[in-house]
Amino acid sequence: MLGFYPSRSLVVLGLGAQSRVMVTFRYDLPDPADSVLAEDIAEHAGYVLDREHIGAALLVGYGPAELVAPVVASTAERLIGSGVQVHEVLRADGGRYWSMLCDDVACCPPEGRSYDPGSHPAAAAMTEAGLPAQPDREALARTIQRPAGAADRISRAALQAQLRLSQLVDLGEAEGDRDPKLRAIRTGRSEIQRAIRLYRRGGSIDSIEHLAWLAVLAADLRVRDDAWARMDPAHRDEHCRLWIDVLRGAALDFVPAPASLLAFTAWQSGNGALAAMAIERALAADPGYSMAQLLAGAVNAALPPSAARMPMSPAAVAASYAPTPPQVRATSRWSRKSGRRRSSRAQRRSKSSRDRRAGRDRRAGQRA
Repeated sequence: MLGFYPSRSLVVLGLGAQSRVMVTFRYDLPDPADSVLAEDIAEHAGYVLDREHIGAALLVGYGPAELVAPVVASTAERLIGSGVQVHEVLRADGGRYWSMLCDDVACCPPEGRSYDPGSHPAAAAMTEAGLPAQPDREALARTIQRPAGAADRISRAALQAQLRLSQLVDLGEAEGDRDPKLRAIRTGRSEIQRAIRLYRRGGSIDSIEHLAWLAVLAADLRVRDDAWARMDPAHRDEHCRLWIDVLRGAALDFVPAPASLLAFTAWQSGNGALAAMAIERALAADPGYSMAQLLAGAVNAALPPSAARMPMSPAAVAASYAPTPPQVRATSRWSRKSGRRRSSRAQRRSKSSRDRRAGRDRRAGQRA
C-alpha cells in the first residue's frame, strides 16, 4: 500500500464501513525518541482523520519498542480523545509483530508472531500490476533515478532534442507563422498524447533518446498542462509507468515537468511515498516550480486520492493559452489625421443654435 516495506515508521490506516481501508499515511519515527515530535505526529494524524470524517483506525509501528511506543501512545491517545475507534495497535520488527493492546499470552505470545508481507495476496496483485513493493524507502527512490552510467547519454539526447525543437521554431519563422513556437507546441502535444496511448495499451518506451525528447517537450507549460489534463485516474497505473520512464530519461534541467506529473499520478494511485519522492526530485531541480509546490501542499496534508482531480479538460487548457484578439478602436479618418476628437451630432446642433442666436444679437445691436 505504501510502495515499499516500511521501517522505523508509524503507519496509520483510516477505516470505513466493514473495516475497509479509506486512507493510509506514514510518518518517520523520531530517532532518538522525542516527545514533542511524537505529539506533532499525533496531532497531524488526528487532523487528517477528522478532516476526512473517518471514525476508526488501525496503527502499525515499525521498529524497536523504544522508538515505536512513544509515538504510538501519543497517537492512540489523540485519536481516542477525538472519538476515533482504534481497532488495533501493532508493532512490527524483524519479521515478527506484536499487539500492543492484547495481554493474553495465548493469543499474543511475548515473542510475537512471524509474518511475511511478500506472501500476502495484495502484494501478489501489486506485483502482477507491475508495481511491486520495494524493500525500503531508499529502494523505492532508486526506481525513479536515471539508469546507472546513462548520465552522458541522457545529456547528449537532451541537447539533440533541444536542437530538434529549435529547428521547428526556425521553420515556423521562415514560413511566416504568426507564432513560430506553435509548431513546437503542437508537436509536443501530439508526441506526448501518442506516448499516453501507448502506455495505456500496455506498451513502453525503452529508448533514452525518445524519453529525453518527451522530457524536453513537456518543459513547455502548454504541453505539460495538456498532458496533465489527460491524466484520467482510470489509467493511473499506466500513467505512473509512463512518467517514471520519462523522469528516468530526463536531463536535470528537464526533470520538474515529468517529476510533477509523476507526483500527480502517484497521488491518484494512493502512493503517497512515490508522490513525495517525485516532488522532491522536481523541487531539487527547480525550487520555485509551482506545480510541484502545489502538489507538495496536497501530499503533505495527506489529502486522499479522490482529491487528485484533473485541473481542466484538454479543450479548456488549449483555450486558456489561446491568444486574445487585439482590441481595435474605430476612429474616423479625420480624427486620425488631425488628432482632434470628433464632436457628436448633439454637440454640433447645439453649436449651430448658439451661432444663430449670436448672429441675431449682433443684427439687433446694429439696428439699435
